[in-house]
Amino acid sequence: MANQWNKARQTRYALYAVFYVLVVIAAAVIVNVLANRYDKTWDSTSNKRYSLSEETHKIVGGLKQEATILYFNQSTRFAQARDLLDEYKNLSPRVRIRYVDPDKDPTLTRADGVQNMGTAIVQIGDRKATATAFSEEGITGAFIRDIKTNTRTVCFVTGSGEHQIDASGRDGLSEFKTDLAKESYQTQSIDLLSKAQVPADCTVAVVAGPQHDYPQTEVDAIQKYVQGGGRAMFLLDPPLKGRVTNIAANDALDSMLSGWGITLQKDLVLDLNPIGQLTGTGPEVPLVTSYDSQPIVNDLRGNATGFPLSRSLDVHGTPHTTVQALFSSSSSSLADTNLAATEVRVNDPSNRKGPQTLGAAGTYNAGKASAQGRFVVIGSSTWLTNSFLNFNGNADLAVNAINWLASDEDLISIHPKPPDNRPVTMTKAQMGLVRITSQFILPLIMIVLGTLVWWRRRRS
Repeated sequence: MANQWNKARQTRYALYAVFYVLVVIAAAVIVNVLANRYDKTWDSTSNKRYSLSEETHKIVGGLKQEATILYFNQSTRFAQARDLLDEYKNLSPRVRIRYVDPDKDPTLTRADGVQNMGTAIVQIGDRKATATAFSEEGITGAFIRDIKTNTRTVCFVTGSGEHQIDASGRDGLSEFKTDLAKESYQTQSIDLLSKAQVPADCTVAVVAGPQHDYPQTEVDAIQKYVQGGGRAMFLLDPPLKGRVTNIAANDALDSMLSGWGITLQKDLVLDLNPIGQLTGTGPEVPLVTSYDSQPIVNDLRGNATGFPLSRSLDVHGTPHTTVQALFSSSSSSLADTNLAATEVRVNDPSNRKGPQTLGAAGTYNAGKASAQGRFVVIGSSTWLTNSFLNFNGNADLAVNAINWLASDEDLISIHPKPPDNRPVTMTKAQMGLVRITSQFILPLIMIVLGTLVWWRRRRS
């Protein structure tokens, strides 16, 4: 009887074991099927390093027709591209991914002009664009080139000491030119001194830090361009008077902008915020961390921007324009009106206390919906140069401003972020405390605990 009971119990346990094994196997199968069908990932990095940007979500998620991303590489290397390409596929049901092995399909490879392994091509309808690199910036840029069929040109005014788009030095704009090319903008320099007329093919005209006065004919040409529906960005430095560099007041240009509702002050904004010391900047670089509500800066919240040698602006309305402030300096800033001083005068009682408006945007209503002019004014030009463009959110602000001026608001957002570098900075005393804790205190605690355990076991 006992043997029968034992056998029955063993049989029951065996059935339980088999049942549990089957449940585990079934659960594993279900999890794998769901994971294969619903490919979801979570990016826990602080700056969403491994997630597609809002710009990509807007472009790809808003597709109106079918799109195909063709990826050319050896079959054994397809797996290294799946993570990024699957993210694009998950953004829209209109996106298809096609993997092409050049060795197995040489005809298509030659037809698309593919010369390098790892090349991606985006096809929308009859249009094809090759990604400049196998990255989010490269692939999204190809989407933009397919979607934006019209040629868009950013024209930089030259002839009065402005920053140059082909200059690769600290004061040049070559890096900004590269950023514009990624957004499918063409760039060119224009000289309004020889011919006082903004070319008709200019989508946006940029006045980037002139050191000399613009003659009235040149100002009239810019005014006619904007008031006729053109778009322009003005980066105008304070008229500093120094031993080496003198920046002209440009009164004619200031008067034109004042007539549009933006008055440039003859001052230098100084920022006493201690955060500047942590970023390695001085008081001559006002830092901006809060922004007004406007398409150019809406997506910059949480990102700092810096504006070396900046002047303040006064914003006021006019019958023909609608003007809005974009951002201001901190409450700990001040405006120094002595532009001939050779040193920073923080304690001068004549300084105006902040916050000070540093940037503004506006529209000019010429009475026709198709002829609405747009303009952006910022009281600094150095923030756009190669020496400062990569400071936090400066590059995003620059491209966003151009996109808004070009009426490409759908492209305005934060662009793909580089790896987030977060070094740990400690004082000498803090480093000493860490050393003592790791080398002496923690080992001593372990020794004491080990001794107590040994003593208790010995007594028992």
